[in-house]
Amino acid sequence: MFDTYGPQNPACDALHAQKYRLANEAFSEACARQTGAMADTEEHRLAYKDILLNQRFMPAGRVQAAMGSPRDVTAYNCFVSGTIEDSMQSIMARATEAAETMRRGGGIGFDFSRIRPSGDRIVSLDSASSGPVSFMGIYDAVCQTIMSAGHRRGAMMAVLRVDHPDIEEFIRSKRNDNSLTNFNISVGITDEFMECVRDEKVFTLTFDGQPYRTVNANALWDEIMRNNWDWAEPGVLFLDRINNENNLQYCEPIEATNPCGEQPLPSYGACLLGSFNLVKYISNTRFNFSQFKEDIPHVVRAMDNVIDRTSYPLGEQEVEAKSKRRMGLGVTGLANCLTLCDYPYGSSESLRLTRKILKTLMCEAYSSSADLAVEKGSFPAYSSEEYLSSGYISRLPNDLKDKIKQQGIRNSHLTSIAPTGTISFTADNISSGIEPVFQYELDRTVQTENGPQIVRLRDFVYDRFGLKGETTDDLTVDDHLNMQIAVQPFIDSAVSKTINVGSQVSFEEFKEIYTKAWKGKLKGVTTFRLDGKRYGILNKIEPEEEGAACFIDPDTGQKECG
Repeated sequence: MFDTYGPQNPACDALHAQKYRLANEAFSEACARQTGAMADTEEHRLAYKDILLNQRFMPAGRVQAAMGSPRDVTAYNCFVSGTIEDSMQSIMARATEAAETMRRGGGIGFDFSRIRPSGDRIVSLDSASSGPVSFMGIYDAVCQTIMSAGHRRGAMMAVLRVDHPDIEEFIRSKRNDNSLTNFNISVGITDEFMECVRDEKVFTLTFDGQPYRTVNANALWDEIMRNNWDWAEPGVLFLDRINNENNLQYCEPIEATNPCGEQPLPSYGACLLGSFNLVKYISNTRFNFSQFKEDIPHVVRAMDNVIDRTSYPLGEQEVEAKSKRRMGLGVTGLANCLTLCDYPYGSSESLRLTRKILKTLMCEAYSSSADLAVEKGSFPAYSSEEYLSSGYISRLPNDLKDKIKQQGIRNSHLTSIAPTGTISFTADNISSGIEPVFQYELDRTVQTENGPQIVRLRDFVYDRFGLKGETTDDLTVDDHLNMQIAVQPFIDSAVSKTINVGSQVSFEEFKEIYTKAWKGKLKGVTTFRLDGKRYGILNKIEPEEEGAACFIDPDTGQKECG
């Protein structure tokens, strides 16, 4: 069904209906369903419904599909596995839990660093360990089976610490198009390792507190970078910064992230996601901060209610979620917003406006959560002195810290920048997250029950207003990196951002991206090089292929045109 609210592009509306709506449910009916399940009072219901109907805020896909639905699915998009210990019992138990999590619609991340290195002796069996990479194959097969049964591509993240003795095997594990295809992989980088790279020192690989061997830190860094240059993986997570900046550093270690990296989470961690559609706040080239501030408290209240009103794949995830009450509110449509304000993406003016928007989101979200704490109580794991002295919270404005000290806070974490690919598409193809526009017109691969379908689309601002903002190809590496660095200080979790690398960038310049990211206090960084050996889901329309459509098969990585 099609109505006057929601996506007006038929392809965008069709995908929204397929992904997020019940059979024969109109967009406005879906909003009413979600609102009824997420609201506290009639006043709140009406305000939040208006926000959803006009797509000023778009909950993540799982929230839209689950809330108020008779289907037994979780409203959580992303999870991190329970700790995988060095035993077959633990390895298989976590694989079983992963199957249940993915079956219910959640993506999941894993840290494999506690599994002993390949070749290590297993005394009880008088045999040798096969190492963490071999066991990743079990999880990959589980994900493939769930995907085949449910018509939904599985999503997993594998992390291995840079000091694990099997790190080279891990780095090389995806040097093709057919191994571990359901995993994104990232190396957990420590400050000690980066300092060894900087100072050209050797670095010790260890397991269970015991040194195994030393390696040339620069040589290992080059291998990580070379694989990323060619295969777009592994990504990089800066583990010490993730933990030092964690609001809950006093009660939880973080060793892995969700599949897209915007949510570093503890064992059995889960996070609700949603994004404000910045395009909807533009009027006559100006951003409507008044409306933005008015909407944020309604959104925080609604999303907080999801924590108590959804189902969870695992009981451990429910306990973890309710004890900390995390959510990850972010933004999407930033590039389109900047174009409508006549600010070139990456310019000083664009960075200034972006910082102002994200600071407003941060302050209003934390203030709203503190107000909720007065009414409903702080999250159970809250400890005022320890929470207020954590790295991120200690840098909040003084009046906001004073408010939290006096009132407590309902939610441990509140902000995140997710990729938002599908929800942005269903908002008539606005730009995704904080990414620049990929192309004014492009072919997009849309996964359906009948397999991948190709849809040719125009960028929202180009289609509606005839305006052409900067595309990925128009920007330098530093334009991308500076935007992510500008955003991160206002985000308590992490920022999902792909830094596109053109053919003019040398390998040495490519490596410098990651060094700058570490120095710029990012929690992780992802690059994509079109000249590499792996393609992305978005593909340019080449002049010589006019009339043809191309896509990348997500299972094989092969480019197909027809």
